[in-house]
Amino acid sequence: MSDPLSSVSRVKQHLSLAEARRVALAAQGFARPRPEAVGTRQLNGAIARMGVLQIDSVNVFARSHYVPLFSRLGAYDTADLDRLVLRHGAGGRPRSTGSYVEYLAHEATFLPVEDWPLWRFRMDDMRARYGGPGSWYAENAATVEWVRAELAARGPLRPAQIESDAHRGRRGPWWDWDVVKRALELMWRFGEVAIAGRRGFERRYGLAEQVVPGHLLDAEVTREEAIRELVHRAARASGVAAASDLADYHRIRDRKAVLGAVQDLVDQGELAPISVEGWKRGDAALPAWAHREAALPRRIDVATVLTPFDPVVWFRERAERLFDFDYRIEIYTPAHKRRFGYYSLPVLVDDRIVGRVDLKADRAASTLRVQSAWWEAGVPSTAAERVATALRDAAAWQGLDRITISTWGDATDDLAFVMPDAGRHDRPALDPEPAPAADEALDVA
Repeated sequence: MSDPLSSVSRVKQHLSLAEARRVALAAQGFARPRPEAVGTRQLNGAIARMGVLQIDSVNVFARSHYVPLFSRLGAYDTADLDRLVLRHGAGGRPRSTGSYVEYLAHEATFLPVEDWPLWRFRMDDMRARYGGPGSWYAENAATVEWVRAELAARGPLRPAQIESDAHRGRRGPWWDWDVVKRALELMWRFGEVAIAGRRGFERRYGLAEQVVPGHLLDAEVTREEAIRELVHRAARASGVAAASDLADYHRIRDRKAVLGAVQDLVDQGELAPISVEGWKRGDAALPAWAHREAALPRRIDVATVLTPFDPVVWFRERAERLFDFDYRIEIYTPAHKRRFGYYSLPVLVDDRIVGRVDLKADRAASTLRVQSAWWEAGVPSTAAERVATALRDAAAWQGLDRITISTWGDATDDLAFVMPDAGRHDRPALDPEPAPAADEALDVA
């Protein structure tokens, strides 16, 4: 892998599907041996390879932003990640260089604060869409100005802190939590405020100048420059990708701009056209490109669970093309209609997704509950042992002493056979796990 350019784009004009999977997984860091110890350097390196770290509030097994780093690095102390991505300057002072901030880089994500200028085009688009004449934002200008004044006077605040002041009679009964929260969320989308950390999982909002260093606020990046850079990063993080993959990585809806960026990057030698076995658009081959740094390892040696919001699977069309994996999250599906479970996690073994497991961390009983487990078609005979290893690793990372396996799913008996130390439990009752409330879920307008 010392010369990745010669490994793929200079040597290969066509990839088998298995080769494409290995290229894609290598680009995401899965070809690297897991470190003996995981600290700040390893966490920063893994986030840099992904580019963004998607946030989700569901905490049945572990919050989603913790899991991609476990998948790539193995067990680590989540408090170390909290110190990286949740910290903020005392008294509202700007974050130091090298820290992280939140924005809509895919959905709600952690990203390096230095990337703030890249998202000005999206902030401008958000303002044009949600802040123009006749919008809630325009018609509630007094609310917005009051919230802005509170942040200016007091520094970064949680919505509840602003709401509590309103209910002490400062502005009247119409200044309720929903109004304050909506104003803050829109101001965040427009780049007027930034997230200055969290208490638990509750955001603290500050004016952008209280959180983001001034030279980044003043930096000017054109829409064309930003999209070209983001497409370049998406290509590097993908290894091999179709145009739709590159667009979805940062949720860029302007297909013409994406294709223009691709052509620029081909002209600059950063991307090379390549074909992938089975990638079709109608009867024709689906155009694809390999990044100049893409490597083709001989094999991927890994057994781990993935979060639904891992870049490997977050774009469902790509997951189907690469892994023949049809995946939908069922947290909003009525319990009696779920096929696989409330929050099933894909299981990656080497370069294949071999199944999915619905995991629940029962902390009171110090038990990892496998609420369901399912195989994908054509899994190898060794898969059960490898998945058992992944489950034991997951339980140990979460500090859980026991594993129990339900009777729901065509993989449960196989897993129980190779895990004689695991307990068994009946299929979970149909009482659904609570779906995340709107204000706790991904904050996307």
